[in-house]
Amino acid sequence: AIEAALKLARQYFVESGEPQRRYFIARRQSYHGTTLGALAVGGREWQRREFAPLLIETQHVSPAYEYRGRRVDETPQAYGERLARELDDKITELGADHVIAFVAETVVGASLGAVPAPPGYFQRVREICDRHRILLILDEVMCGMGRTGTLHACEQEEIAPDLMAIAKGLGGGYAPIGALLMQDKIFATVAGGSGAFQHGHTYMGHPLACAAALAVQGVIRRDKLLANVRTQGAYLSRRLNERFGNHPYVGDVRGRGLFQGIELVADRGTKEPFDPGLKLHARVKSEAMARGL
Repeated sequence: AIEAALKLARQYFVESGEPQRRYFIARRQSYHGTTLGALAVGGREWQRREFAPLLIETQHVSPAYEYRGRRVDETPQAYGERLARELDDKITELGADHVIAFVAETVVGASLGAVPAPPGYFQRVREICDRHRILLILDEVMCGMGRTGTLHACEQEEIAPDLMAIAKGLGGGYAPIGALLMQDKIFATVAGGSGAFQHGHTYMGHPLACAAALAVQGVIRRDKLLANVRTQGAYLSRRLNERFGNHPYVGDVRGRGLFQGIELVADRGTKEPFDPGLKLHARVKSEAMARGL
């Protein structure tokens, strides 16, 4: 879905008469997949390194990672504004008419662990993208399709992207499926131009996967699962904070809905992480599975 989003964003501007647009801006410490386009916008340097000669040039700005990024003299709102200014400055540095899109996860998943953005951040990002006439691509492959309590996590930010990648929760694990959602202007531009999106896969539009996804979405609506996620998510957040909020090895409890994360640290005061060599994550996973989680 992300690969499709990157290609469609580029094709949209080519068909709009702006073929000079070539840059994507994304965030450090981000993960968007392991295909070449997704690796290019991703911010995991260790994952990108051996494929670097094959990747399109992408610029990266700071992640919205309040636990480690916000200064002690900043409010959450001020922190979000600082991040937005950094994006604005990067667009200006590259030249707005050479930038295609800004790419981000609405709630960061695999690379940071259920990290929502500070208040107002995405509204400022939307305004900046609109002012510079660049696209906003949101990756909701992990955080979307109900996990945060709304079908799309960006609904809680009160914004809509130009392109949105969805997947995992779309099929509920019953079938492998991903999809790309787009604004009317993008569809209309391509439909009225070349008439075809230059993209495809062998199993695109697979009827069995589509039927499974449709059935999953039907159950979500029928059983009012979004409301349940909001109720149970609030309970889970409260219980996690009660149990681990003051734990000596827990630095942060965060998330939205049932998409929650706990950051383990060796020292709460300094936020020093555990030595990766301890493989603490594997030990926690093993113990959780042994207890039936």
